[in-house]
Amino acid sequence: MSNVGKRSEGAAEELGGKVKKAVGGLIGNEQMEAEGRAKELAGEAKQEEAKAAERVKGKVEEVTGAIKNRVGHVIDNEQMQAEGRARELAGEARQKANK
Repeated sequence: MSNVGKRSEGAAEELGGKVKKAVGGLIGNEQMEAEGRAKELAGEAKQEEAKAAERVKGKVEEVTGAIKNRVGHVIDNEQMQAEGRARELAGEARQKANK
């Protein structure tokens, strides 16, 4: 499953937990309320896990882009430098998008 799918699944689980927690609170069922809270937290954890995986991918992309950029600079290859810089920036953007 993609990280977007994992984030969506986590968000749905979190929402379902919130609903169950609220219903449990309304009807005075402490067990249902606690189960809802647990489900809500599990959903939040899934979302954080997916975002962390994307941040790691972004960091790898950033570092490999920086290396390619520097190698292009050393061998005086402007196209390689530009490709490396573009990859570096894409990695930074991926990391920012998943904070």
